[in-house]
Amino acid sequence: MGAAAEGKVTGTKDVTIRFFRASDREGVRKVCADTGFLGSPIDQIFEDRELFADYLTSYYTDKEPESTLVCEAGGTIVGYLMGCRNSRAKFWYHAFYNVRLFLRTLVRYPFYRAASRRYLHWLLWKGRREEPRSLPGIPHFHFNMLAPWRSVSRTRHLVDSFLDYLVQNGEKAVYGQVVVFDRRRGEKMFEHYGFQVVDRVEVTKYAGRFPGSVYLCTVVKDLRENPRLYASRRPSHE
Repeated sequence: MGAAAEGKVTGTKDVTIRFFRASDREGVRKVCADTGFLGSPIDQIFEDRELFADYLTSYYTDKEPESTLVCEAGGTIVGYLMGCRNSRAKFWYHAFYNVRLFLRTLVRYPFYRAASRRYLHWLLWKGRREEPRSLPGIPHFHFNMLAPWRSVSRTRHLVDSFLDYLVQNGEKAVYGQVVVFDRRRGEKMFEHYGFQVVDRVEVTKYAGRFPGSVYLCTVVKDLRENPRLYASRRPSHE
């Protein structure tokens, strides 16, 4: 029986990395809100954790849950990787679902604090302009992990598990959109793991809250050349 069928992938010390179950939904939403501000809780720039998690997680947990993995420690969800293999389905899902979110936001807006209103103003007027291009037709992913559980080895296990899942399902490439704080260092890091930067945009929504520039990069990986998180295939010595 394959890993996808079993629902369990692998583990690192004290953490199990496995495929998403319906019972993980609230845990995933909590991690999303607890890491929404550059790895810290979103509350200081947007107080509506429910709406924030709805916007960022609902498609992945409710419509394509088979492409999501979680990190579990002691029965608690401490991280996740959300993936999408059907970009068209996601587009149409949000075309309708975002109308509902907008109406809910209008009702709640008068009760939000100033910081939350500024965040919504940015989202409305600058959000689309400060988003690097996506790559329709290619699977994508994003991941987050609570601070006490972050490590290079754990992140590699998590991403490699997702890449294995894509390869098993016949996918040939994958892309992600990743936050970086140093353009040059970020590009070198992505290249080390076999990703190519295809677009980058400076993001201003953290202005006044974070000292320095923040960039959102679109990075893509050719799974036919390199299905794992290292720069190139290792030479065969057989």
